[in-house]
Amino acid sequence: MAQLDIQSKLAILADAAKYDASCASSGTTKRDSAGKKGGIGSTEGMGICHAYAPDGRCISLLKILLTNSCIFDCHYCINRKSSNVRRARFTADEVVQLTLSFYRRNYIEGLFLSSGIIRSSDYTMEQIAEVARSLREDHGFRGYIHLKTIPDADPKLLELAGRHADRLSINVELPTVAGLSRLAPEKSAARIEGAMGALRHGIEDGRDAKKRYKAAPGFAPAGQSTQMIVGADAATDRDIVAKASTLYDRYQLRRVYYSAFSPIPDASAVLPLKRPPLMREHRLYQSDWMMRFYGFAPGEVAAAADPATGMLPLDIDPKLAWALKFREAFPVDVNLAPREALLRVPGLGPKAVDGIITARRWRRLRLEDVARLTRSIAKLRPFLIAEDWRPTALGDVAAPVVRPQREQLELFAA
Repeated sequence: MAQLDIQSKLAILADAAKYDASCASSGTTKRDSAGKKGGIGSTEGMGICHAYAPDGRCISLLKILLTNSCIFDCHYCINRKSSNVRRARFTADEVVQLTLSFYRRNYIEGLFLSSGIIRSSDYTMEQIAEVARSLREDHGFRGYIHLKTIPDADPKLLELAGRHADRLSINVELPTVAGLSRLAPEKSAARIEGAMGALRHGIEDGRDAKKRYKAAPGFAPAGQSTQMIVGADAATDRDIVAKASTLYDRYQLRRVYYSAFSPIPDASAVLPLKRPPLMREHRLYQSDWMMRFYGFAPGEVAAAADPATGMLPLDIDPKLAWALKFREAFPVDVNLAPREALLRVPGLGPKAVDGIITARRWRRLRLEDVARLTRSIAKLRPFLIAEDWRPTALGDVAAPVVRPQREQLELFAA
């Protein structure tokens, strides 16, 4: 590998990290920069990658790879062993100094670090963990740290990483075992999920220890997340929704991220020639929200998909698609319906529903009252009963709502 300066390495390894979507910083613990070591990098300040915390704060992260060299040859990966890309590698100390330098210039509030696998899984994981250890112990860094961990690495190395990182993540890569075996034969679904299970136990043990002993060391207080590639294999949206639900239940994940497959240079013949529509990725995120925040069971979300293809509709969101398939559940009376029923109304989110429940304690709500709590009352009208409104047949009234909207074409589309 040719000798490169830090700026050249940064250009290569920051660009290589863009394919990993799982860099949100939600769920981190609060830390104070003041301390005996003069700690720096508090995550509580104002917020080159941007993620958003649950309270809306923008968290700027330095998002890089330790190296884009890899001993694995996964077909879908731009950094696979056989890929013809320019390679670079940071040392652990270079990543530490970059992070501190970017923070001191007020560019970032945290670090997202991933890596290709070099020499061995243990060697690579040791380097990743050393970055977090040095930032925390040698430099008193109090910013957010998210480490992408390697499932084949020694559990002791994963434990070391968890003691210093806010969040850990292990990518399941693909939704099905068959897809992983075909496109990444050197990886094992059993090993990946086994490592995720170990992380779950470590996180739970850390929380329990914190409750019992105030001085107990933490372990990944922001939990763990994962990412699935969408469109590289034959998995349907129904398969992906089922897999995501299993991961949430089994490993108590904070987030499952979906990344639309992007064709890569010198791609393997087993990969599709075209990327899936980006709207498909968006619909999967919406279905994910339905399960996490709207009370839908995985089977109910899957019911919104086309029975023949297993794919969610692209022209309407999955919540509306579900409502049109189960019309017997509507219209819903805003003055009488429980919160669970209101959450299933297309166009109503948790905040609007909570506003409706609060307001109706004082008076009977009219349609104009509901309109003040949501962006578009037109989408709601076919599904609601208010004091002054009752829709006619849902099929007739809902037709304008589901009419495909005009689409902005891509300037450089193939």
